[in-house]
Amino acid sequence: MDVNQYLEIFIEETKEHLQSMNEHILVLEKEPNNQDTINEIFRAAHSLKGMAGTMGYKKMQTLTHDMENVFMEIRNGNMKASSDLVDVLFKGLDVLEAFLANIQADGTEGDLTCEDIIADLNNILSKGLKTADKDSKAADTSTGKKSRVDADQIPEGKEKDKFRALVIEEHEKKAIAKALSLGLNVVGLTVYIQEYCVLKGARAFMVNRTLDEHGDIIKLFPNAQDLEDEKYDFDYSAFVITKESPEQLANHIMNISEIKEVVADYIKLSEEELNTFLKAIKQDEEILSARKTAMATGKFAGGSAPKQSAKPIANRSVRVDIEKLDGLMNLVSELIIAKNSLVSSSNSLHNQLDPEYFDQIEYLERVTTNLHESVMKVRMVPIESVVNRFPRMIRDLSKKLDKQMQLFMSGEETELDRTLIDEIGDPLMHILRNAADHGLENTDERRKSGKVPVGSIYFNAYQEGNNVVIEVRDDGKGIDVKKIKKKAIQKGVITEEQANRMTDKDIIDILFMPSFSTSEEITDVSGRGVGLDVVKTKIETLGGDIEAKTKLGEGSSFIIRLPLTLAIIQSLMVTIGAEKFALPLGNIQTVENVVSEEIKRVHGKEVLNLRGSVIPIIRLGEILECEKTEELDHVLVVIIKKGDKLAGVVVDDLIGQQEIVIKSIGKYIKNHKIISGATILGNGEVALILDLNSLV
Repeated sequence: MDVNQYLEIFIEETKEHLQSMNEHILVLEKEPNNQDTINEIFRAAHSLKGMAGTMGYKKMQTLTHDMENVFMEIRNGNMKASSDLVDVLFKGLDVLEAFLANIQADGTEGDLTCEDIIADLNNILSKGLKTADKDSKAADTSTGKKSRVDADQIPEGKEKDKFRALVIEEHEKKAIAKALSLGLNVVGLTVYIQEYCVLKGARAFMVNRTLDEHGDIIKLFPNAQDLEDEKYDFDYSAFVITKESPEQLANHIMNISEIKEVVADYIKLSEEELNTFLKAIKQDEEILSARKTAMATGKFAGGSAPKQSAKPIANRSVRVDIEKLDGLMNLVSELIIAKNSLVSSSNSLHNQLDPEYFDQIEYLERVTTNLHESVMKVRMVPIESVVNRFPRMIRDLSKKLDKQMQLFMSGEETELDRTLIDEIGDPLMHILRNAADHGLENTDERRKSGKVPVGSIYFNAYQEGNNVVIEVRDDGKGIDVKKIKKKAIQKGVITEEQANRMTDKDIIDILFMPSFSTSEEITDVSGRGVGLDVVKTKIETLGGDIEAKTKLGEGSSFIIRLPLTLAIIQSLMVTIGAEKFALPLGNIQTVENVVSEEIKRVHGKEVLNLRGSVIPIIRLGEILECEKTEELDHVLVVIIKKGDKLAGVVVDDLIGQQEIVIKSIGKYIKNHKIISGATILGNGEVALILDLNSLV
């Protein structure tokens, strides 16, 4: 069978399973007895093992097989999750991600080995089982019971009911009590397989799959691994939570070939045990409810916990290659250009055309706008797909830097265009690493400052108009403006005279200059001076901007603004000299008709006092070297906003608002970063699109 046709599905689903394991292992580290988390990790490892085996990726299959072994024993209550196990699991995840990266690149797992991780997992498994065995023997001595099987529990005449000999563990009793309280049945059964069966492991797998279709297996004896490895005779036992009766379950299993017999009956708890465990369940639910409330209000001390994603509704979603969406977006772009051409023609022939023609033009405009919005929605992806790796990164940095820190995230459901999502991950990661390394103090410094020992980093994303705003904030020591000023003067970036005239905001902006770093020590986390300038360049390439705010001793925040899309935007068309230009509407606050005399000169620069705010004036005609026009008594000033900053851009005339398609101009114009692209107007002319962020 050719499995290459399934490679793309394998890669996507492997990413989902690895992310699920990443999130749940973070929770396991804080809540080692969380049964739901243990079950989720087991399921993810089991699914990965099966998928990798089907595709022929032996290294991945072997590693996930050993992970599954460990979690099978934890799940069955035979050992506990330890901090050493969490560290080894994260190493294993890193190796699995490396395997996946190689598979994406060339279809093979590469030369990377995982024997050391497998050895560590087996050592932890061995130690855990020995410890559990000692505890079990101690318990047996005190209670006189066997840890796994108690043959005295089988009544006379029921020797085939081997499931009655299984000793029910505490966590299993709790699951049984919960099921009974919900009106479900708990059925114990023993399955007998024909002695001539050649593949006992495969037969047990088919039986268990049938049981999973009709309920949830909460206990297997022998365990799933032994069944798979055929380390059992020709019978095994199970407990299943189900809506069906023992007879119905037995009938389902008897439909499988090579099954000799199935005996089954209800499993009950004594009234005293049932009441005890129901009380314990109620307490657990109250704790869980309090935890959810704390998370909702941002007061969850454990940092970011994984979201339990709802099961997808069948046949309601399809995977679409991004190239197909790009093709669809290009067609919509061409349609909008054609629509603009019709609008332009209709304006020039206004008196010669039937009024109904203009109604149809308006209808076409509405349809194309709606079509554009629909295609955009299809291309939008939650930012969660980028940020879900950050909790793990902060956890690793906490250990590496020996600082206590936690990450709070909100707004992960905020959506961005897929092309932006692919590019924004690394800049965000760098800002978070800076916050952890430079922003947060170590535990002793925080105590001396009267702060809580654990530092906090906040990640928040939200939509604001046609932009997405991402804010990364910490409660650390803040940015020392005096230190930056001193370092900048030493490096010759600015002179002392310039430094004295600069505001704190201007000084902080020096951090975004190439090769500028205030770190005295170079580490593998940061301090090489190749960070924030690269971040700023990348974000500006994406049509966005970044600014920093700080308060010494209280913390810093970095605010990133990104456009929702890079393909089609609303713009204000203006003329400067004899040329037409497009100004993105998202940057524009107002348009003012100003008396020329109101524009004054301060320190050699033109400014405008607009309703109490002093705004710098930018003459685009001079920057773009356009043909000069005669000076008039009044000038049109477009007020643009970037974060907290305002600026006024002088233009000669306004054409109006228009939906435009952004076209790349490649390397033809590279003299000034103010030109971000070009668009084709309705009459076939080409107009340049200006990046107003670069002016402020």
